[in-house]
Amino acid sequence: MAEPQRARPKPTPETQHFWDGAKAGELRLQRCDACAHVYFPPRPFCPSCASRKVSVFKASGKGFLYSYVINHRPAAPGFTPPYAIAVVELAEGPRMMSNIIDCPQTPEALQLDMKLEVAFEALDDKITLPVFRPAKG
Repeated sequence: MAEPQRARPKPTPETQHFWDGAKAGELRLQRCDACAHVYFPPRPFCPSCASRKVSVFKASGKGFLYSYVINHRPAAPGFTPPYAIAVVELAEGPRMMSNIIDCPQTPEALQLDMKLEVAFEALDDKITLPVFRPAKG
């Protein structure tokens, strides 16, 4: 019997730029042209001032570990415990949930405020996810 697959996100017209960027190896965020607020998740208006004049830009892909929990239960298809469910604060300001790779999934290795950089994990030919790993250097 085949192992269950990880759930796939469903891109929408409002989020398509994000998924296209991930597939191209870019972390894309939005910035309000009216108030300069940078935000995530993608949406067609600024959550700060409600302006619909927003731009998409390539983010640095750098951030730090803001918070995390280590899941030890085999409850989610496509994940092998233990694995970290992390909140990453991006250099540009927004926070996003992701996973941490290339690092032991232990409290000793996952230090709050540790510097991270984005990496990309292709789930299939349509969906690529941004994940994070400890920054080099």
